[in-house]
Amino acid sequence: MEKDGVLTADMVSSSVYGRGCLGSGLQHFYHSLSLPSHNLSDVSVLSKYVHLQKLELPHNKIKDLSCVSHMPDLAILDASHNEISNFFEFQPPKNLEEVNFSHNRMTKMRDLSAYLSLCKLDLDHNSLSEITGLEQCCRLTHLSLAHNKISRISGVDGLPLTHLSLRGNQLERIEGLENLKRLQVLDLSLNRITSLSGLQNLHLLGSIDLERNLISKIEECKHIHDLLLLRDLNLLGNPVQEQPDYRLAIIFLLQHLTVLDQEKVTAEVKVSSINKYDPPLDVVAARDHMTHLVYQLMQPQVLYDSTLPSVDSPYPMLVLTGPQCCGKRELAHRLCQEFSEYFAHGTSHTTRGPYYGEENGIDYHFVSEEDFQNMIHMGEFIQTMEYGGHRYGLTRDAVEDVAREGLACCLHMELEGVFSLKKSCFEPRYILLIPTQVGKYTGHLKSRGLYTQAQTDVAVSRIDLYARTNRQHPGFFDNVIPCDDWEEAFQTLRRVVKEYLLLEEQDEGENINNNNNNRASPDNTSTASGHIPEEKPPSPVLRSETGTHSVTALDPSDPYYRSYITRIQAELSPQKSHTELASIRRREQLVREAIVGKSPGVYSQLFKSSAQTAPSSLPNNDPERHFHEDSSSDDSRASSALSVPSSAGALCGPVEPLDISALETPKDQTASGRASDVPHKGKVASPSSDRRPGSDVNPILPPIPTGRQTPAPPTSALSPRPSSNQAVGEGGDANMAGDT
Repeated sequence: MEKDGVLTADMVSSSVYGRGCLGSGLQHFYHSLSLPSHNLSDVSVLSKYVHLQKLELPHNKIKDLSCVSHMPDLAILDASHNEISNFFEFQPPKNLEEVNFSHNRMTKMRDLSAYLSLCKLDLDHNSLSEITGLEQCCRLTHLSLAHNKISRISGVDGLPLTHLSLRGNQLERIEGLENLKRLQVLDLSLNRITSLSGLQNLHLLGSIDLERNLISKIEECKHIHDLLLLRDLNLLGNPVQEQPDYRLAIIFLLQHLTVLDQEKVTAEVKVSSINKYDPPLDVVAARDHMTHLVYQLMQPQVLYDSTLPSVDSPYPMLVLTGPQCCGKRELAHRLCQEFSEYFAHGTSHTTRGPYYGEENGIDYHFVSEEDFQNMIHMGEFIQTMEYGGHRYGLTRDAVEDVAREGLACCLHMELEGVFSLKKSCFEPRYILLIPTQVGKYTGHLKSRGLYTQAQTDVAVSRIDLYARTNRQHPGFFDNVIPCDDWEEAFQTLRRVVKEYLLLEEQDEGENINNNNNNRASPDNTSTASGHIPEEKPPSPVLRSETGTHSVTALDPSDPYYRSYITRIQAELSPQKSHTELASIRRREQLVREAIVGKSPGVYSQLFKSSAQTAPSSLPNNDPERHFHEDSSSDDSRASSALSVPSSAGALCGPVEPLDISALETPKDQTASGRASDVPHKGKVASPSSDRRPGSDVNPILPPIPTGRQTPAPPTSALSPRPSSNQAVGEGGDANMAGDT
């Protein structure tokens, strides 16, 4: 009988399982039957088994399932891989939940409104061309119609589907899914879909399979960009994979993905995608800095005036930053005019054209894109940035032009430029000018008539960028000034700069001195012994050929300056361990030794001077005495001689090249400035092995800047520059001050 394909009772009895009992408990029955691959074609005998709850008949030759009409308790029916052509041709069991009719010969769907308990329906590998009859299946969550002939999605509107498979059909676009709000898994692979439009409202989607379709543009991912629960996306076999950097681009647009094209998305890949397509400002600045550093190292290395003032104190700079048209350029120029004894404007380069009223060489150096790129390759830039489709950059020469005058450099730039400049060796003071009244700021942008509405919106949106940077990076800006009213902003800026320059304290000290002098002198004339506040160091006296000038200055070696720097660093820097502090001290000491020439190292080539042999100009008072080496005295004399800042030139005028051979003096030299004796017959003694190379010759050092020929005002905490007399006095050679 089995060979004829007819199911018998004996076969059923040997295949049933799952013993249960009736409600009375006196009778037992089996509720599950599984007969796979038995070559069955007739299963009418199953009409007697009314208590079956699970029936599995896969891989047979069954054409008729009318026996199911006698199974009111049937919940699971598997009739896959048979020859069934009639769609649900049996009375609906009231508890039927799962039906598998895959791999049959069905061509048309019928109304299933009577199957109210149906939850899972599998109709794969049939010949269905349309989805119909499912409108009343209010519990249907899983529907699979893979490998049919469906060309349009319809008939599923409003169903509570969570899993939908339409793999291997003839779909060309995604439609009819807008109301499937519960859909979580969607399989549309092996179709002809060209766009992802139609998925944007399915916010619970977690997996989308679009393998082997016709999607060719990365921009199509914008339709699923807001599907925040999407974790798995498969685009294998689509033309879009031929796009350059396809994977990084998709991951950048869909940062919430964990699997792309069946491959895990790592955190490193996500970071790489962001750094490529929307890098943070500090990443862009780091890349630009590396570029400029490499090109600079390819050029001949020279000494710059902006690095000469001192090893311990950086060249002073002031940077005004803020959104476009906030007034930073105007305030910078006005500040340089009022504090002309302290500041000069550093002119940047740009590839944009001049606006109305801008002058080439004063507001910007206007150059072409080609010239700008050539300047990058020549290593001329300290920092560059891109804003509004144009490039901006600050050259080393722009800073040097100001440093040669013995002045601090005042700059204005956008936030991108600040990030770039912070990567360089300079340590400016940064002041943020930010609008607080958006309406007034917008009106000012429109009144200029230079910007489109889109450019105006971008400029307004950047106000929040500046504010967010200030909140998220404490200490990033040294001061924040509202700039709704430019006159009020300048007065505030003026007070802040005077605090940086310690001019307020100087004015108060002068008032105290004047009051004390008025009380002490009957004729109210100033006395030579003015009162000096205890917390401030005494003012050094600079002597020059033109006269004597008293200048209030902060020397980096003074305790007042050291305590000020310590407080600032303590506020802005995290606490360092003893190991870190020891490492920093060792590196600082190595740099100092390399700069003064004691220990030739990697920095020695930067400070190498062309030597010229010349007889010693030192007096020969004691021919019997020879040179003696003392490391402490050598360090102090060399440091004092080489750390003469550019500010000294502001009062001293032109300076002759410094004779370093005069620094090789015995440690018992007196304070009168009498130099050591040289060997007989005017010959220069040969340096010992531990001396600085070239100490027996007169090297030609870079010229010390002459600076302005006006009396220099008090030096400030913004630009702590020790005076030349003070530096020489610390070295112990008083006669050198009279020679310069």
